[in-house]
Amino acid sequence: MTTDWQEKLVGARMTVDRKFNDRVRGSSLSNSQWGLVMTAVEFDIENADDPESARIVADTSKLEHVLPELENVDDQMGGMGAAPDKSKDGDGMLGGIKSALGLGGGGDNTDELEMEAKQLADEYARELQSHLETEGRWKDIRETAADD
Repeated sequence: MTTDWQEKLVGARMTVDRKFNDRVRGSSLSNSQWGLVMTAVEFDIENADDPESARIVADTSKLEHVLPELENVDDQMGGMGAAPDKSKDGDGMLGGIKSALGLGGGGDNTDELEMEAKQLADEYARELQSHLETEGRWKDIRETAADD
């Protein structure tokens, strides 16, 4: 359910999304995987009624529902004739060779993906709040959240 304060975030989130692309590119997640993560992440404002301790936090409790698909996202994109968003160490022919030799690659890295996805979501929440503060919109959104 979208609340009034979340509706006020739409434009800010679009701006932060663009700024955050560099951070995603520097991670092991592809743009497609990050997009899937963001469908499962919700943002809340903790302590919205306290101006000193209020902060935006990423609720990643629903992330577990998309984790099985994270590893498949780029494979599916490649299967449709599109190149994956980024080449990851261990993918492709070299990854298969490494896996066959027992040197890594081809393993289940769901735990690592989950940890990194949560870390990125937390960073995104901090970036979003920072952007709102810089734009002078944080107080209004925090107060609206406190009223919800």
